[in-house]
Amino acid sequence: MASPTTSSCLLFLLALLLPHAAVGVPRRHRFPPLQLVPVNASEPPTTFFEVDRPIRPPGGSVGPCSTLLLSDSFGYTYGLPPSTAAYAPPKCLAAARARGGSVALAVLEWNADCRGRQFDRIFGVWLSGAELLRGCTAEPRPNGVHWSVSRDITRYAALLSEPAEIAVYLGNIVDQTYTGVYHANLTLHLYFDSGPPPPQHADLILPISRSLPLDDGQWFCIQSSTDVQSKKLAVPSNTYRAVLEAFVSFHGSDEDWYAHPPNEYIEANDLSGYPGNGAFREVIVKVDEDIVGAVWPFTVIYTGGVNPLLWRPITGVGSFNLPTYDIDITPFLGKLLDGEEHDFGFGVTNALDLWYIDANLHLWLDHKSKKTTGGLISYNAATSGPSVESEFRELDGQFVTTASRHVSATGWVESSHGKVMTTFNQRFSYKNSNVYSKNSTVQVVNQTIDTTSSVLTTNGTTVLQSEEVRQVFPLYLFTGTSDEVGDEYSMVSAVKLGINERREGFSNSSLQNAQSARGSMRVKKNLVISGTGENHQVYKYVGTDGCYLRDVSSKDYNIVSDHSDDSCLKRSRDILSRSPSGLLRRSVDQTVQVDS
Repeated sequence: MASPTTSSCLLFLLALLLPHAAVGVPRRHRFPPLQLVPVNASEPPTTFFEVDRPIRPPGGSVGPCSTLLLSDSFGYTYGLPPSTAAYAPPKCLAAARARGGSVALAVLEWNADCRGRQFDRIFGVWLSGAELLRGCTAEPRPNGVHWSVSRDITRYAALLSEPAEIAVYLGNIVDQTYTGVYHANLTLHLYFDSGPPPPQHADLILPISRSLPLDDGQWFCIQSSTDVQSKKLAVPSNTYRAVLEAFVSFHGSDEDWYAHPPNEYIEANDLSGYPGNGAFREVIVKVDEDIVGAVWPFTVIYTGGVNPLLWRPITGVGSFNLPTYDIDITPFLGKLLDGEEHDFGFGVTNALDLWYIDANLHLWLDHKSKKTTGGLISYNAATSGPSVESEFRELDGQFVTTASRHVSATGWVESSHGKVMTTFNQRFSYKNSNVYSKNSTVQVVNQTIDTTSSVLTTNGTTVLQSEEVRQVFPLYLFTGTSDEVGDEYSMVSAVKLGINERREGFSNSSLQNAQSARGSMRVKKNLVISGTGENHQVYKYVGTDGCYLRDVSSKDYNIVSDHSDDSCLKRSRDILSRSPSGLLRRSVDQTVQVDS
């Protein structure tokens, strides 16, 4: 399919700069704030942050060797090409390899600041067309804000050893109202060990993205439920493993897709122009005509979402460093090793304008063979839903949406490593309850996305790879509006969201990342003119590679309490280090709920 023109994406993005109409209720959930309290110009900028586990170098590694990759300012950047810079492998990398060493850890660090007033903006970082980082900006204050993001990019080590071009796109506009200019530095930190690179890192990474030159990011723009964007790629004939890593973000009319009513509600109440299509979205990943996997995305709330004062200085889960999603397509290699180009494409069920999607194809090559062979043994991509039960009268009512999907593929690849069998499974379930009451001035959303993915690789007698990942994404959203006079109204809101994850295999871990926020605001002409917000987050990680706990609370830009700990209980280590035998043949029975 042809990609959308740059102008079509650009026109949509420019439309975001216009004040959203106060269309009554339901309302949109995206706002920039005015200055709410006096600020002392001598005060330092406020530091915003996303709670995450610190990235620590492996024991015995040497470093860091740090290189500034790009430094630029992003003001009126809509309709302009990305900021680019030539990338040359750091001299320390060549020196380490000359000594027989390899990259033990690679960290990409984004540091940025901004003063004034501005919407939240999305940005992306690409190297040789492969996306390395996607994030949302902080919304600034007059005295300034600062934030940083660190992402472990060790899996991209194959890209770091070759000269290339790095590109950063952050679309922004500055005018009399929105004055914030984003100033950003991008730095690479490398750590080295004395041995060869571990086999879990790919030998080659092929970008599934748009190519420069562009007046936009290198992501694909998905603008409707029928829009499919794709790129043709040829896979090297000696490939023996392939994993597709997808980047996904949702914007504009679909930024709050999980809160949308179905079209029948829109039509029955003459809410023309308000987004509908229900509250279910699914990203479909295809190779040629085969559905090789799906993404049911985590509900990231950006820094201007619901009530911007909820996310200051603790930002929403995943908003500064958006999650990526892996799909193992090794079982399909038998169809891809013919030397021909194949179509890698993306679509979004029920999509409204706009989704940004691209991917990186991680490939492992057999250096002892010129050609590998393979075949697909079994394949299934069954789906159920979405199914919607609705009951409403005028503006009040309830909509319950459910869906499920199972993707499974088993295939073999023969290489110098022998004949290896790989099975990849995905199971998804989804439930969303969306209730409007009090003449639709109150909306309550309860949603749970439950996903399990697993990979099992054997050579007939030995398990070579065994991993199962279960993720549960709970979401609760309450919004209530009142005191509407002209283009001004009040809103109270509460949000609970999180990621509950358990990984089992050759290494095991458990993550509970729960966030609870609430606040109120007065809105005039789509600007927050007064209000308050508070946020409490608990992040608990226990793994065979260590532990980390952080319990932090904020209110109105200030940290109220903050406790962190990286010690492990012996019992937790013992549980997580148990044998993975039979791991992928049983279900995960424990589901962790977001704390009240």
